[in-house]
Amino acid sequence: MPLWTAAEAAAATGGQVFGEWSVTGVSIDTRTLRKGDLFLALKAVRDGHDFVAQALEAGAGAALVSRIPEGVPEGAPILLVEDVQTGLEALGRAARARTDARVVAVTGSVGKTSTKEMLARILSDQGRTHAAVASYNNHWGVPLTLARMPRESEFAVIEIGMNHPGEIAPLARQARPHVAMVTTVAAVHLEAFENVAGIAREKASILEGLEPGGVAVLNADIAEAPILKETAESVGAKTRWFGRDGADARLLDVRLSGEETVARANLLGDPAELHIQSLGAHFAMNALGALLCVKELGADLDMAISSLALWSPVTGRGAREEVALPEGQVLLLDDSYNANPTSVKAALDVLAATPVGAGGRRIAYLGDMKELGPQEAELHRALAEHPALESVDQLHCIGPLMRHLFDALPESKRGSWQEVSGNGLADLAGQIRAGDIVLVKGSLSMKLASIVDGIRELGHGSQNSDTDVTK
Repeated sequence: MPLWTAAEAAAATGGQVFGEWSVTGVSIDTRTLRKGDLFLALKAVRDGHDFVAQALEAGAGAALVSRIPEGVPEGAPILLVEDVQTGLEALGRAARARTDARVVAVTGSVGKTSTKEMLARILSDQGRTHAAVASYNNHWGVPLTLARMPRESEFAVIEIGMNHPGEIAPLARQARPHVAMVTTVAAVHLEAFENVAGIAREKASILEGLEPGGVAVLNADIAEAPILKETAESVGAKTRWFGRDGADARLLDVRLSGEETVARANLLGDPAELHIQSLGAHFAMNALGALLCVKELGADLDMAISSLALWSPVTGRGAREEVALPEGQVLLLDDSYNANPTSVKAALDVLAATPVGAGGRRIAYLGDMKELGPQEAELHRALAEHPALESVDQLHCIGPLMRHLFDALPESKRGSWQEVSGNGLADLAGQIRAGDIVLVKGSLSMKLASIVDGIRELGHGSQNSDTDVTK
């Protein structure tokens, strides 16, 4: 069954169809386009209209455009609309309207992508599940995820993010979730908000998109919980809480054992033991919220607990792998995709809790945390006071903001400081030895993936350990 026929896409967007066609997918990038995709000529860093001819030559089933680009042959399969972004949003709304899927939307300052992946893994064992890929959570990522949703989907997991005020509510209204979860609220994107309370109000606005009778799944342990509660009450949502005290899903105890997190919990009055193949108490907490979402979606909770044990985070968000050096193994914790004060502290907690072998050290490469506003220098400096650093042997700092942390560290823990990630690649061989556990974490723009690749290249091969760590 096609994802979209020409007639359906035209009806959804109000556009003009050229040719007879149907498509099996939706793409915004010729590099990942599959034969039969509808190519969307979005305007971002480059104007997508410049790639329409290339997309059609590569096998695109049709192209959604706001003008006929040069090089496109007469009679080519085209859907012409006034604006491509608006057309994408219309496709997303139509896809959402035609499905009977139970939809859950996830937002939060930290952990929304890993929780989205957790939910997708759990729900996929109980029905046809559609979920956002990567971190497609912005003004084009959410409608793109919706537009790609097969009509026969039984569950859908939508991730919603933001950089500025007023972004989440419109995306939530497009997704129309039956259940919406806020993982946590933290000092992220402070340059666009006056304070953390403002961030909380923006995160809470995901509840404005809830379907009638919808459920809010919220973190009871954060100081901003009253703000979330107020918004839930204002939209008439049923509220479920996860946390350590006074919650519907309570975390009683967490134990990091080898490469596994084992948590004792009380779920809606019943005892439960959770096994997560990743290290981190924060994973256990988000799992409680995810399990509440599963319950409210009408899925089986016992099966969900079993499926949870099979989940692990994605590359760059805590992936754990062993790099083989001639003298032995280095354990690499790749968390190079994103960073903020909360997630960096969580990553350092995991590093500190991971056992090292004889002669091994705990080493961290930390890159700048972006979008923290006027407090950015102090937030970087304050990491030096995090208790987990007592168990970390050496920190290497990358970026002008991380200089504040480097200067605040005890001399014994200072490794190197570099302005950019590429400057220190030549020194990796002298900084890392067999037996070490190495954490790499920073904001994506700091390009710490180059550090990860450099560590891999030190070895004569690596293998994925199938367990993952922290986000």
